[in-house]
Amino acid sequence: MHGGRVNSYTKDGKRLKNAPSVTNDTLYDLASNTKMYVVNYAIQYMASHDGLDLDTKLIDIFGREFADSVRYIAYEDGAPAPLLLQRRWKAALTVRDLLRHQGGFPAGPAYHKRYYDQENQEWQTDRENVLYAGAGADEATKKRTLKRIFETPLMYEPGTETLYSDVDYMLLGLVVEKLTGKGLQQYLSEHFWNPMKLRHTTYRPLDHGFKKNDCAATELNGNTRDGAVYFPGVRTETLQGEVHDELSWYCMEGVSGHAGLFSNAGDLAKLAELMLTGKYGNKQYFSPDVIAEFTEDYGTGYGLGWWVQGDHEWDSFFGENAPSSVFGHQGWTGTLTVIDPEHDMVIVYLTNKINTPIENPAADANGFSGSRYVSGRLGFVPRWIYADLLSREK
Repeated sequence: MHGGRVNSYTKDGKRLKNAPSVTNDTLYDLASNTKMYVVNYAIQYMASHDGLDLDTKLIDIFGREFADSVRYIAYEDGAPAPLLLQRRWKAALTVRDLLRHQGGFPAGPAYHKRYYDQENQEWQTDRENVLYAGAGADEATKKRTLKRIFETPLMYEPGTETLYSDVDYMLLGLVVEKLTGKGLQQYLSEHFWNPMKLRHTTYRPLDHGFKKNDCAATELNGNTRDGAVYFPGVRTETLQGEVHDELSWYCMEGVSGHAGLFSNAGDLAKLAELMLTGKYGNKQYFSPDVIAEFTEDYGTGYGLGWWVQGDHEWDSFFGENAPSSVFGHQGWTGTLTVIDPEHDMVIVYLTNKINTPIENPAADANGFSGSRYVSGRLGFVPRWIYADLLSREK
């Protein structure tokens, strides 16, 4: 099923009447669903086939610089620690800590913004960003970003608190690249997309044979939130075929472990199905033990990366009637994955809800009108499906 247009509004918020309609082939910016379909799949594959130890320390992958170059920031929240303790914390940090979002990194340090208050994690400030890497969207900026991640202190001792952070998966994407010697696009293409004949899954689609109208557009005025946000290098044109996420685009060239992947519903249904049996065709991608470990309910709402329903942890996305064994993820642009082993079912729901005007940019820079649409409330789809399932089971 599909509906709507690849771009619904002009930059000033007026309805477009002649934009092409979306089709089953339309690519969507998956936002944080990238974390699962790229990083988790790569790490699950390496754990299944290459013996990757999830308790490997980051310093054993990146070297002592990962811990020794950390700087002190007096975070307003969290449990800031002196430099010596910070080095110990970062030296002990493991791949597993990052997968569980228990690495201690702040949620979004805004390495792309020249002005950002790292102590308060506040973007409306005139303070220089002490972790500024640039907004060049190039290889040089990506290298500086890695250095800034090394310099970033932790808010909590690893393993003591759960704090969802994009930095966790930026790092995990770099872990995959470091361990395999291949970029994420190459590694995932070789091990998943090409063998599974997925023709609509890629980073940077405009560089891989797709045109703008092959992709559902996102924000109308670049990353400006209809004029409420500015930083040097900010994009101002309607985003179509370029990842919306700022850290992914400006700091990681659009190819990151936390965001940047584009795909369509058909390809994602095939990818999501891997989490039911680990198989596609005759190939075993993930071992049953690895699937069980990554989707275990650890009591925090997370398995290893995956959102796990558990005791109704994600009712707003999975629905109140979703079994406790359901797991999945969502993406900020309006994408949702739900995987249900009990019913042998996957749900992939793709929208571009942020391709809408912001109602009051001065009051709420993230107040996209599309978030109030029924279609923008992603949980309505699994709720409807589970209500139908319940009625059939009675």
